[in-house]
Amino acid sequence: MEKVIKKASVLIEAIPYIHAFRRKVFVIKYGGSILDNDVIRKNVLEDIIFLSYVGIRTILVHGGGPHISGRLKEAGLKSEFHEGIRVTDKETLQIVSEELGKLNKKIVKEIKELKGDVTGLKGDENIIHVKKRKASKDLGFVGTITDIEKEALNDHLKKGHITVVSPMGISIEKQPHNINADEVASAIAASMGAEKLVLLTNVQGVMRTQEDKESLISTLTTEETANLIKLNVIQGGMIPKVVSCVEALNGGVKKTHIVDARIQHALLLEIFTDKGIGTQILKG
Repeated sequence: MEKVIKKASVLIEAIPYIHAFRRKVFVIKYGGSILDNDVIRKNVLEDIIFLSYVGIRTILVHGGGPHISGRLKEAGLKSEFHEGIRVTDKETLQIVSEELGKLNKKIVKEIKELKGDVTGLKGDENIIHVKKRKASKDLGFVGTITDIEKEALNDHLKKGHITVVSPMGISIEKQPHNINADEVASAIAASMGAEKLVLLTNVQGVMRTQEDKESLISTLTTEETANLIKLNVIQGGMIPKVVSCVEALNGGVKKTHIVDARIQHALLLEIFTDKGIGTQILKG
């Protein structure tokens, strides 16, 4: 009986959040190694379906780095990165497009199997407009986002559809380009005036001390994140995630979160409980 009462208490705790977020836009980015884990993926998709059921307009941006690297290896091609960005020549672009298309289709299929309403938008949907990304080295077909077709996204969201977006864009010359998935999620969140951007990861969040699991920082401001990067507290792969959050906040997103998807139903715990479980970043 106590377990049943506890479940009811959790639902009661969620009521003000459900009321506040109804008809608001959430953008969730999900990729990397946690996309490969069947158990984690099912938990994440169940959480996203729940968000949709309570009236939250949800956009899921998926990555695909490990799948792409695996396919390149099978094809005898090297995965080359420059400043964390995948160098994308013509052969690599073809594999990127194929793998992201497969992943999009798979995620859409699994959401449908879990009784969610969903639309998949792949790289050829003209949703994301780009220009060639400039860098100290030629990155090939890598894009910088110039515009998001937000009305097209809104059309799907208003139907109550979870909208699954692949991180590819089209240039003015109709040339497909690869784009970093964190950047896509951040740009879409800003363009849509999203209530939240949530980056799902395989770490707890932003840690004050990497070796200390009890040192999770639950709330940060944009000013504090800049200082922590300078102090090398935020480092490595966490830097681009934090930067994506800051850019989204500067673009008008209300709140951003970095959450460990390995925790069962992490999304629901972060969004619908008072304490949350990850790191939230606010403007200030």
